[in-house]
Order: sequence, then structure tokens, then C-alpha cells
Amino acid sequence: MQEDFHYYATYCAAYLAGYDHDESLRIAYSAQFVDLCTRTLLAKIKAPSNAATTQMQLELMDARTDPVGLQDITRIWSSFHFLPKDLYAKKEKCSKSYLDKYRLICGPNGELVAKTVELAKGKPLESVGIAMHVLADTWAHANFAGTPSLVINNTNYYFYELFPAGDGYREKQITFVHKTSAPDDLDNSIYTSSIYQTNENSIMNLGHGRAGHLPDYSFVRYKYLPMWGEYEELIKDNPSDYVKAFSQMIYAMKFIRGDYSTFETDKYDMQAAEPYIDRIHGIIEKRQLLASADWKAFGEDLSGQTIEDHVMDKYFDEYIGSSDKENTFIGRFTRGAIAHKGMVISAIQKSGNKLAGFTKLAKR
Repeated sequence: MQEDFHYYATYCAAYLAGYDHDESLRIAYSAQFVDLCTRTLLAKIKAPSNAATTQMQLELMDARTDPVGLQDITRIWSSFHFLPKDLYAKKEKCSKSYLDKYRLICGPNGELVAKTVELAKGKPLESVGIAMHVLADTWAHANFAGTPSLVINNTNYYFYELFPAGDGYREKQITFVHKTSAPDDLDNSIYTSSIYQTNENSIMNLGHGRAGHLPDYSFVRYKYLPMWGEYEELIKDNPSDYVKAFSQMIYAMKFIRGDYSTFETDKYDMQAAEPYIDRIHGIIEKRQLLASADWKAFGEDLSGQTIEDHVMDKYFDEYIGSSDKENTFIGRFTRGAIAHKGMVISAIQKSGNKLAGFTKLAKR
């Protein structure tokens, strides 16, 4: 997902869950900051490097792809952007190394989603935002894994965009190109992707890089033949999934606020979204590179307040100049990030999978 959903849509969901304007902004800022908090940034403000929640392109280009380097990459991407759905998934007649990667495939409503939401309960709003980023990405990034793997994450010529037409869909073959100087061409279904590399563990095969930003667009419907799925056709309906992601965030944040005693997977607060469902569908299904303006307008209509644009360094001076860094926004965010990462790595480790390395569960 992109800033449009992680920041503006998350604000809307938080407000509908019962948070006030300022609280919703903090949650939304935290959710978007997950996509920005690199080691390079943390070093700049002298914050703990193990709180990194993403890696910038230059960091990835310099990343090692030996077992230790791959564990480092997997710790970040599987924890925050490609949360595994089933760490104990079954797969017949395959090697242990392949099975480990297969079990890291992302998807919604897995056990780790519940643990992610439960971990944020009773914690600062920054942790709520982190949890909402992770939850939302399980919908957009489903079927890809947060570890480099050509076998798991590759795309091929059989990749079609589906356009509603009458009672069915019209198909158009998608073209993936590596041309970062130009935006995706939505009119012609041409999307920028990572460079094809035959090396199984190349960083070009991380996450949905081989499909570019395509999975991050709320309007898109597509089908393809994943190798991990025995080349059986898989259809991904983002408009439907994004509505579920939005309503699940509302439900999850109501649980965190104490409205519910337990958090259940595959449960959504459609009742809170229902009065605005036509507008929500309209935003989600509109073909555009970024839906920030539409989500922002919706959020401002909900709260009657101005939603400031996301400014990456908004809280940097507070952190740098504070003598009590633990109680600053960055301090609370980094504690939450370290705790969440520790929880995910521990779960992967407990399952017998060594791809994320080893850790002790962090405490907050």
C-alpha cells in the first residue's frame, strides 16, 4: 500500500473507530512512518538502528545476500510489510529450504495478524499505527513473501488486468518494464517492476518487486500463475480486499480501545463504514496513481478538521533535542517497532524456520 491508504485512509478508519482528530493523526503518521523508517534515517537522528521498519533502495543495493544478510532483510520485510499468514503451512514433496520460504507467504487473517493487534493494545498510539500498517499490508501484499525468492515472488507473461464488463470482466495483458523514470501507465496497463534476475536470492526478487506497485493500487484486479501455487490461476480483487482492510482496521482499533474483549480474525466492522460505503468504494475503485486527495477529503468531512500532509521529519527536532527521548514520538515509535519485530521473529523462529534468524522477544 501507499501513503494514500497508510496515512489518509488510516486516519479515516481511526476516526470511525472512536479516536479524536489528534489521536487519529498520530496513528496515521505512525502507520505511514513504517514505510520511511530506515537505518539511514535512524542514524541521522541518532535513534536505535534495530528499530528500522524498511530499507531504502541504496541500502538494499548494498545488502549482503549470504545467509546472515538474507536474515536481516527478512526480519524487516516479513515483520512489517509481508506478515506471514501460516508459519505451519503444509507442502508435499518439497525441500526444507523451499518450505521455509513458502511459509513466509503473506496473507490476511493469519495468527500473526491477531498477535500484531493484541500486542498494540494498551500501548502508545504509535504502536497502534504500526499495527495498522502491518494489518493493511496483509491484504495488499497477499501472495508474496518478505524474503528474496524468485520461486515465490516471480511474475511471467501470464499476468492480466481484469476490467469490469457487464456481468464479467474484460482481460488485458499486463506489461512489466524496468523504467523508473516514468510513472506507471494505467491506460495501457504498463507497470514498472524490478529487473529479472535468475538468482533465487537476488533483492530484485523481494516481495512484490517483480510486480512493481501493481499490488499497491486499490482499484486493480488481476490474475496470474504463481509458481508456488503449482501454476494454478490466482485472481486478486483489490477493491474487495481494500474494503475489508479498511473495515478490519476499524474493528481492530475498536478492540485496542477496549470496545471488544477479544480480537477475532476474519471479522470486520462494516456497520461503521456502511453510511459512507458508496464514497469508500468510489475512492478505492477510482483509477489513479495515488488516492491521497480523495481519502483526505473524506477524512476532513468526517472530523471537520484539517488533515495536515505527512511530513517525514515532523518529530525529528523533538527527539533530537529531548533529554527524555523515550517519551517522544520517535522514542515511542522505535520501542513499538522493536517489540513488534521481536514478536514476529520469535514466532518464525519457534516454527523451526531460520530465514529470519534469532531474537529474544522485546519488551516495552
